[in-house]
Amino acid sequence: MDGTDILTLTDPVAEPAPQKMIRSRGLVFPDDPAVITPKLRRLLRRRDYEAREAAAVRALVGKEDVALELGGGIGYMSTLMARCCKAKAVFSFEANPTLIPYIERVYAANKVTTAHVTNALLGPKAGTATFYERANFLASSLSADAPGEKSEVIREHQVDILPIGEVMAEIRPTALVCDIEGAEADLLPLADLSSLRVAVIELHPQWVGQSGVQAVFDAFHAHGLTFYPRTSNKKVVTFLKGW
Repeated sequence: MDGTDILTLTDPVAEPAPQKMIRSRGLVFPDDPAVITPKLRRLLRRRDYEAREAAAVRALVGKEDVALELGGGIGYMSTLMARCCKAKAVFSFEANPTLIPYIERVYAANKVTTAHVTNALLGPKAGTATFYERANFLASSLSADAPGEKSEVIREHQVDILPIGEVMAEIRPTALVCDIEGAEADLLPLADLSSLRVAVIELHPQWVGQSGVQAVFDAFHAHGLTFYPRTSNKKVVTFLKGW
């Protein structure tokens, strides 16, 4: 070296900080502030998030079930069914495209390989619909002005509609979990529910009214599934075949 050479030291590439996880009912969820609000974080940690629905699912869904979920949310119920209930397969449909990457991260974090999420709505026939994403993503829906909803619409998405008849015929689910913010009253009466042995439905009477609630009950009763009071709790109602 002649004194003019410069020794360059290259800093090692920093490893990305590991993602913090929130534990809830034996599952883990990435603590991503883009999705997980402080309130949601508290509910998850206290095991209060979707507590009634989770209790019904754990009581009724088993390892022989093929489950169909309408309204994937943050991937909580589909992961619960895959990991804790050990369902044979879980097919989740979520209309909000913003949530799909997060759901897939939840599956990966929990080593779930039997659950699959699709960004789509189910309806009477193929098409598209406008989905209104709200600041409170749990209140997002197909309605731009849902009665009594105060959370503002922050994005609009054009989402594919898949024919529910074709989806049901292909999957042949034995378990159904449904939380679709009031669309249950219009959608479920259109479906062939004959393959089901159990259903866990979150009703939204504030939007669908008495006639909508009656339409949901009639749809299940027509296919041999009877209201099951033991695992029903307020707006979460369960239906079971052969009890």
